[in-house]
Amino acid sequence: MSFHVSGDVAHRTKAPAAAPVNPVEYEKTIYQKGLQFERPLFSFQTSKWESEAEQRMSAESKGYIIGNAGTGETARKNREAFAKWSIVPRRLVKTSGLPHLGMKVFGKEFPFPIATAPVGVQRIFNPEGELATAAAAAKESVPYIVHLQARLEEGILTEELYRMSTASSTSIEDVAKANKEDGVRWYQLYWPSNDHNEITASLLSRAKKAGFSALFITLDTYILGWRPSDMDNGYNPFLRSDKIGVAIGFSDPIFRSHFKAKHGVEIEEDVHTAAAEWTRIVFPGVSHGWEDIEFLKKHWDGPIVLKGIQTVADAEKCVELGLQGIVVSNHGGRQVDGGVSSLGVLPRIVDAVGDKLDVFFDSGIRAGADIAKAMALGAKMCLIGRPFIYGLVMGGEEGAQHVLKSLLGDLELTLHLAGIQSARPEHLNRSLLEREDRL
Repeated sequence: MSFHVSGDVAHRTKAPAAAPVNPVEYEKTIYQKGLQFERPLFSFQTSKWESEAEQRMSAESKGYIIGNAGTGETARKNREAFAKWSIVPRRLVKTSGLPHLGMKVFGKEFPFPIATAPVGVQRIFNPEGELATAAAAAKESVPYIVHLQARLEEGILTEELYRMSTASSTSIEDVAKANKEDGVRWYQLYWPSNDHNEITASLLSRAKKAGFSALFITLDTYILGWRPSDMDNGYNPFLRSDKIGVAIGFSDPIFRSHFKAKHGVEIEEDVHTAAAEWTRIVFPGVSHGWEDIEFLKKHWDGPIVLKGIQTVADAEKCVELGLQGIVVSNHGGRQVDGGVSSLGVLPRIVDAVGDKLDVFFDSGIRAGADIAKAMALGAKMCLIGRPFIYGLVMGGEEGAQHVLKSLLGDLELTLHLAGIQSARPEHLNRSLLEREDRL
């Protein structure tokens, strides 16, 4: 799917997308530059990305992106789960070239099996925020999943203008330009309570007008988890009145109307109260029910994907309701301590519903081999979260682009050297993995 910008709003087009650059070409350019004694700006050692980014962040931003729920047990399990599976290489497999990395999702072909995970408040990591990551994703032909947000124009809502993230201050015009005509953008919703269905409908309407093609619903953030690193800093970006974490509400026409009716003033006249009130709407403290999915289906005519699925029963319920996809995810270990690893539950969920809807995977991806293992266990596409934010911290657009290039190049050579001809299930599947703890 492609996009172009006409006037103030991004619209979908049928223009063909430019052919993506083969990820391994990045490796070749680095070695060529090395012949002239030139060294790369960023490390290719994925284990160093976090520590290098950590050196550049404030205590608040570091605590927010690196921190986890409770003791961090769930996050550790996410990483440890990958080491339990090993890739078993095949030899003397004749190939005509490097592996094909394309994958079909929502009935459409995508050149690579990854997308950027929806991460909010990106401006606390780099002033360019979503502009940088949107541009990086577009240049690497990677779908960009964002939260929708509108902006205030000199304190007055301008309905043609939209922001792309719960935490950004970037208009959709700027992000659409950064994401280029052939960029693919999907919208993730933090779901207001049923008492505010009119706000949910407003958000979805704005997303459709902005050209988003798929809707991702986060299920595990109706209240923020117990996050010691954020509490040590007394930092919750969604409670602050600096518009970084709350601008979606400050600019929503329905919320603005309700706020004025309740308090008798405009939001700009009492931003602290407005910030707290909006936060209670998007983090209501109680979960929705399965019956509420029908409301979303009535207000969204594209694919709907539920993010945060961890059980077979919940996955089967998604099939029963006619949804198009799920994300097997535990929010990277940021919401529930002592939880099960996402990779640990992926195989049984794929076995139950993998032929009935698209299964995405999220939580713990740090290298190309991780992507290969998740896909071998049945994921159609993997979401890249913290690593691309580390890239944003290290070098804005170029840093985020470096991370995406590196992960894809690593994946491509991992498959190639293991005798795996493509990322398709007929070539990359469970028969190529071995459980180390069962040998």
